[in-house]
Amino acid sequence: MKSVLFPGDGTTVLEDVPEPTPGPGEVVVKIRASGMCGSDLHFYHGNFDFDHSVIQGHEPCGEIYAIGEGVAPTAATVGDRVMIHHYFGCSMCRRCRAGWPQMCETGQGKTMAVHANGGHAPFAVVPVTSILPLPSELSFKAGAAIGCGTGTAWGAIKRLGGVGDTVSVVIGQGPVGLSATMFASSMGATVIGVDIDATRLERAKHFGADVVVNSREESLFDVVSDYTGGRLADVVMETSGRATKDAFSVLGTFGRACFSGLPGDVEFTTQAVYKKQWTVMTSWTMSSIEQARCADFVVSHNLPVDDLYSHRWTIDQAAEAYEWFDRQDAGKGVFEFD
Repeated sequence: MKSVLFPGDGTTVLEDVPEPTPGPGEVVVKIRASGMCGSDLHFYHGNFDFDHSVIQGHEPCGEIYAIGEGVAPTAATVGDRVMIHHYFGCSMCRRCRAGWPQMCETGQGKTMAVHANGGHAPFAVVPVTSILPLPSELSFKAGAAIGCGTGTAWGAIKRLGGVGDTVSVVIGQGPVGLSATMFASSMGATVIGVDIDATRLERAKHFGADVVVNSREESLFDVVSDYTGGRLADVVMETSGRATKDAFSVLGTFGRACFSGLPGDVEFTTQAVYKKQWTVMTSWTMSSIEQARCADFVVSHNLPVDDLYSHRWTIDQAAEAYEWFDRQDAGKGVFEFD
């Protein structure tokens, strides 16, 4: 089967590999959609360490194709529509049992497309513990987005304790930021969407932003201050990894800020800000439990997750797809499989 690999030099390789077979406790998922995530570009360019021999794609979604020994019939049935929580752990430590295998305490944690084969291929083998039901109302593309980009926005909002009835500034309107804008708006927040790209700001309006700011052309502080009567923002979500100073500049007293963008160098002097009574936190994707809750929320609020995708590709177009994605001047891409 054709699979996408990253040499780490800003190129892709299409490699023929055997179709996987499931071992004990594993299932093979027939991939129907595999999303392109902004964090892919760190590996595409070799900025992060990873196993260059593994198949890429950590936003896969599809159907159960084959089942290994020891998998209970209640856990998986051939044909089930499933999302994948793309982190694998020991399944026994307290973090794994709480749905956070990416924080496995035994050192057995693995991540798809970093340590284990990912979803940019027709089939992927994963532990049965990593699969989650995909609601019938959602497309495979939506399930792929919820598996990381959209789920990352959801995880940040959960870390913040919710954003309803707040003035929330979302910095960066890529797929994660647009998802944060969409969720915050649907929860009742007044959303100020920030980016330096006009096309992304137009998309932010579609996903519910009440105000958009091109921070390259106007002062973010002035816009937020004017809009709030000088009180500034209750909540800031920084999703770009490049505007942490802007994030702090518009955070009001008793404000809450969550940083999920990479590399995201965060710096402040306590003496200068301690009277502001801020709560500052980071967020790393979401738990498997919250991934399922995110999908349910999308269904119950009929949110347009599919609209995050601006481009659809076949696996044979991988080189062209990542050359396009690397420009970061448009939306989100997805590989689709029959």
